[in-house]
This record gives sequence, structure tokens and C-alpha cells, in this order.
Amino acid sequence: MRRLVITAVLSGLSQSEVARAYGVSQGWVSRLMAAYREHGEDAFEPASRAPHTSPNATPPAVVELVITVRHQLSEAGLDAGADTIAWHLAHHHNTRLSRATIHRILTRAGAVTAQPRKRPKSSYTRFQADQPNECWQSDFTHYRLTRPDGSPGRDVEIITWLDDHSRYALHATAHIAITARIVRDTFRQAGDRHGYPAATLTDNGLVYTVRLASQARRGGRTMLENELRRRGIVQKNGRPASPTTQGKVERFQQTMKKWLTAQPEQPATITGLQTLIDAFIEEYNHHRPHRSLPHHATPVTAYTARPKAAPGTDRSRDTHDRVRHDRVSKAGSITLRHDGTLYRIGIGKTYTGTYVLALIHDLDITVINAATGEILRDLTLDPTRLYQPINQPQKQRMARTYAPQVRAIPMS
Repeated sequence: MRRLVITAVLSGLSQSEVARAYGVSQGWVSRLMAAYREHGEDAFEPASRAPHTSPNATPPAVVELVITVRHQLSEAGLDAGADTIAWHLAHHHNTRLSRATIHRILTRAGAVTAQPRKRPKSSYTRFQADQPNECWQSDFTHYRLTRPDGSPGRDVEIITWLDDHSRYALHATAHIAITARIVRDTFRQAGDRHGYPAATLTDNGLVYTVRLASQARRGGRTMLENELRRRGIVQKNGRPASPTTQGKVERFQQTMKKWLTAQPEQPATITGLQTLIDAFIEEYNHHRPHRSLPHHATPVTAYTARPKAAPGTDRSRDTHDRVRHDRVSKAGSITLRHDGTLYRIGIGKTYTGTYVLALIHDLDITVINAATGEILRDLTLDPTRLYQPINQPQKQRMARTYAPQVRAIPMS
């Protein structure tokens, strides 16, 4: 169209005649001819309508920071997605960017590798235990050692026990091969250290259960099954060929192996591998933000923020136990409904906007910072007062703070 209009005007027709012939405005023809006189044949192509300036664009220094953090996380073998980068920017660099903005920056920088479309997350049935130690997941995976000359060495196995509620890694050790005795012994070690769970969830491997074993072995019990029965712990097993049922521990193992592979010095012995595993567990539990937890808290924060379940716990007892998620209002309080009446609990204006968990056991209330695990208020509700002031006498409990250590990523 542009070429035809310009050619018609140059042939001697007036701009008004050309405008009527091609059904365009005379003003558009006039502007087109002015562009042709100034730019020549470049006027045949539409000019870009992009603004010359973009005041709301992300500053170049911030763009460079995003790419640097991405590179450092990837080099360390840690998760380097947009959500994780946003957490590190907010906690270590006092910079807040949305997930979409970070993703656009990484895409423009060529740091995102397109992947085939996966099964939509909405198709999965998600579940999560309400309390720490309510359910433990377990699985084992393989890892190959490296000989001193750099060639592949012996294949060994790593067993993991993971808390379903908090994703807290309770136990992870390397062995030549995982046996039924090792499964039972590692379970005991985790239980003696963290308290025993109300239930376990594993696949149908013969080291965990023999319910799907051959006819000759079916009907008996493994060492783990006997241990669980003796302690009154419920045993759960996923359906065959359904690894997503144990998805939390499967995902943990993927993260762990990615981190192990990224280490510059690969282990040649099981002892060396165990040293690396212990370092990863420290990083994973106490320093690394977890995208599946509220407010990207660390697993240790989620694991220590609520009371732990125990074997044989009767959750149908007559007491009223619940967990309430809330956010501190501008007035410095949260709300709680009890016996049909709405009460306000003072927390303090210092915590305005803070997301909290209220752990309620009948009239006893503990308010916890959902992101750090810090106890902000510990009280017994007074039903005669609609507002529970901060200077109200507190329950005589030992002060506890479960704030995890946050380690900044060194900038090169």
C-alpha cells in the first residue's frame, strides 16, 4: 500500500486523488510523502511505534544484578529460577522485582532454555501434612563416585528421610547398597534425633514393604514394617508406577544430585560423598528458600514453627486445635473468632503487614512469624475482652525463636 501510494503521487496525481482512490485519508498520504522525502525508500516499511524512552524500564544495573545472581546460583548447583532469584534480591540486595520481570530479563539475556510443554500442574492432586512429623517420606537414589584419575567409579546409593509438611531433610546418608536393615536403622536414627512420626510414606521397594512381593515372600514384614508396627506408626505406600505420590522426596533427590554434580571436586569415596551430602543438607535446611513453602521460608522454619505430631496421636480428641493464617493489620493486630465472637489480638504496629501463623489450642494462642518462625505473641485468650492488648499477662513459657541464619551470596 505504501509503495503504491507513493508511486501514484510521484506519477503526477494529487494527494487528494490518491487518497480517494486507495481509501485512505489525505493527511496520511501527506505524512507518508514527507517521510519519503526525508528517508527515501525506508518509508515503504512502517516505522516502529515503540517509545524513544521508557521511564519504567528496569535499570541496567539491576538487570546485571539479576544475571549475576542467576550465574552464581547455577554455578553453586542451587535452584536459579525466577522465584528464587527474587528471594535473594529481596533478602540480600534490598531489591524487589516481580517473577515476570525477572523471567523477561533472563529470556532476553538468553539464560532460559525452552523446554517441551509438560503436564499442567493443575492436573496433579496436591497434598501436604498439616503438622511436622505427621508424615515422613523416604526413598533412595543412585550416585556414581569418581576415581582419582577422573574416570567414573563405583555406583553407590543415598537414602533420604524427609518431613512431608516442611520438606525438612531429616536424614540423608550414602551406602554401598540400601538394605532393609539400613532402612530400619536410618529411620531409628532420624526418629531418635527429631522424634518419631505419626506415619510414613514410601514406594513399594522390597526394603520398605513386601506387600507386592512374590507369593513366597508376601504376608511377612520387613524390618521397617516391624519397627513401625511396634511403635504404632501408620505405614503408607504409593500405588505402583506412581512416583508422584512420593513427589516431595523425589524432588529433593533431584535437587541434591544437581548440587552434588556441580561441585568442582567429585568424591572418590563414600566418606567424601557423605561430607558433601552433609554440607548440602545444611544449605538446604537452613539457608535455601523453598518455593513450595509459604513466603519461601526455609524448611527449618516450617519444621519448628508448629507442634510436632507423634505416633498414635488421637486427633479426634475433644480439644479444639487449629492453625490460622493471617496478616498483621495497620492497627498492629490480627483477628480470631472464638465461640461465635470475633476478637482482636494485639501484635504491635512494628509488625504491620507481616504474615503470621496463629496456633490455637482451645484458649491458648501462639502467634508466629510465618517467614522466620519467631514467636511474636504467646497468650491465653480472655473471652471477656474483645481486644487482647499487648500488655496482657503472657503465659509462662520459655521464649523461643526459630529464625534461620541467612547467608548472603558473595558477589564476584
